[in-house]
Amino acid sequence: MQPYNIGLTTEQRQGVIQILNQDLADLYLLVIKTKKYHWDVVGPQFMTLHQLWEEHYETLTTNVDACAERIRALGGYPLGTAKGFLDNSTLKEHPGDLPTATDMVARLVRDHEQVIRNLRGHVDQCTEQFHDEGTADFLTGLMEEHEEMAWMLRSFIEGEQVDSSGSRSGLDLQASVQ
Repeated sequence: MQPYNIGLTTEQRQGVIQILNQDLADLYLLVIKTKKYHWDVVGPQFMTLHQLWEEHYETLTTNVDACAERIRALGGYPLGTAKGFLDNSTLKEHPGDLPTATDMVARLVRDHEQVIRNLRGHVDQCTEQFHDEGTADFLTGLMEEHEEMAWMLRSFIEGEQVDSSGSRSGLDLQASVQ
């Protein structure tokens, strides 16, 4: 095998590959969750959420591929099994339950925010520990896309809620995503 001469040591590349594989696992699990909610959502906001989640899982699928290709560009091999994704993801599954549309949105907000926090730390780690500004830039782009998706989802559940008496009250996002 031809040695990599890209200004990073083998140890630096391996450290970055490990980071990217964790991000890949999170992205893949988020694709699965988003697609599942896309299929299962019901209620008055069905069409809005169905279409939004289709856009999101298409973006996430593109990002999964880009992340895997970044791993290959650095000489590594991306995770490629469900077990590998589950073992390396920081996101949690919710097998066997079917939440309401609002709870689906809240869970996805929470997942995107987890991914954003992870990516923010990984950007710093790539730059400071591994001196790989290329991957840091790549991860920054992913983070910005997740920030936008989280904002869109958060906007859906923020605002006024009508209770059974017809009274309006502000919906507490923190209570919804806990």
